Amino acid sequence: MAQTVLIVDDDPTQRRLLETVVSRHGYDVEIAKGGEEAIAFMQSEESNNVDLILLDLVMPGIDGFEVLGQVKSRRPDLPAIVLTAQSGIEVIVKVMQAGAADFIPKPASPERLLVSMENALKMNALSGQVSRLSRQVDGRMQFDDLIAGSDAMAMTLNLARRGASSNIPILIEGESGVGKEMIARAVQGSSERAGKPFVAVNCGAIPENLVESMLFGHEKGAFTGADQRHAGKFQEADGGTLFLDEIGELRQDMQVKLLRALQEGEVDPIGARQPVKVDFRLISATNRELQRQVSEGHFREDLYYRLNVFPIQIPPLRQRVDDITPLSEHFIAKLAATEGKAVRGLSAEAQDLLKGFDWPGNVRQLENAIFRAVVLCDGDELSIADFPQIAQSMGMAAPMAAGGGGNGGLPALDTEGEVRTLDAMEADMIRLAIDKYDGQMTEVARRLGIGRSTLYRKVSEFGIDAGR
Repeated sequence: MAQTVLIVDDDPTQRRLLETVVSRHGYDVEIAKGGEEAIAFMQSEESNNVDLILLDLVMPGIDGFEVLGQVKSRRPDLPAIVLTAQSGIEVIVKVMQAGAADFIPKPASPERLLVSMENALKMNALSGQVSRLSRQVDGRMQFDDLIAGSDAMAMTLNLARRGASSNIPILIEGESGVGKEMIARAVQGSSERAGKPFVAVNCGAIPENLVESMLFGHEKGAFTGADQRHAGKFQEADGGTLFLDEIGELRQDMQVKLLRALQEGEVDPIGARQPVKVDFRLISATNRELQRQVSEGHFREDLYYRLNVFPIQIPPLRQRVDDITPLSEHFIAKLAATEGKAVRGLSAEAQDLLKGFDWPGNVRQLENAIFRAVVLCDGDELSIADFPQIAQSMGMAAPMAAGGGGNGGLPALDTEGEVRTLDAMEADMIRLAIDKYDGQMTEVARRLGIGRSTLYRKVSEFGIDAGR
């Protein structure tokens, strides 16, 4: 989905010029013909879709300064670029102090305007990521920080919000990569323990001989190599939240000690003469069916019922398709900013591709796929060509009938009736495009939805003769 720019200017000629430049480079545009319209628009629901404001400073009635002030009070993170013929140093200082992301003297060249817009959007993405990371580190992450627009995920978050309001033990269930820790952090940040320690432990990643020491701690000299006292994860989480991921991997003797910690509110460090009192809120998570492990004798039934007081089931990504595009756009904004790329969004075809994939690795796999695509992309929009592995796994050959006829269609089957490889189909598509557009490589790249450098790389890889 393209990013949206709000243009605020009382001059119709300037509005048309700005709209032409901005829309030509793939942005969606909203128009306000003055300060009054801009403020009215920013008070509407549609304003939530705006990513950037281009703001004229001198307008009759409500001027740019007042618009900027009201915008910043409503959405302090929304970048605004001010354009005006007044270029004195005092004006510039005043504009920047008011919170503008940049100041451009009129008349603004398209190149200067686009560079400023890209920089403002990148900086905003980075600052948003820094803010989210800061809240995550500080134990103040909120449910609003999560990308979840689907009905299935909305129901999950509503349930999690209810659980956050008490100190009840929570069990989060879901496949690997669905975001169980993110939910746990949002529960912590929305509870009375916000800002207190959040200690995350992956029970399946601890070496078996270190599980007891890492979780419950040990005294100096408790065993060979115990050169100093070590406070376990339970003591580190004192006053806050302990998140035990993959709880089903915990061996049975440690399950007994965990049960006692829950029942008595105290732990027994190795070598300690007496137990240590701890105050913690437990959130556990699993990608296994704990009920089945109980029936098979691999997990203690009494512990299971202590953990499963408030279960939360996170649906896999394939069951919340409406989250795929906003998640992808979130990752694109973050990764494009950190990688210094000009990528701004997904093509409609790429969106359909990602929505049609099963995502066995869920959100984690989606982020990794976007990361690879952003790094490889040479244009400003991710296309199907940037996700070759996903396209190949979905068997995406051109949906043309074999033989193609005389209309330029590509055969999906070879002469023996077998499905052709994606590389063969892609090479033929590039040859067809080069022929159709008379070797104009810029136009060929644009029509294929890839960057020029990507096109030349593929031409070289496939041994295509592009000289015409």
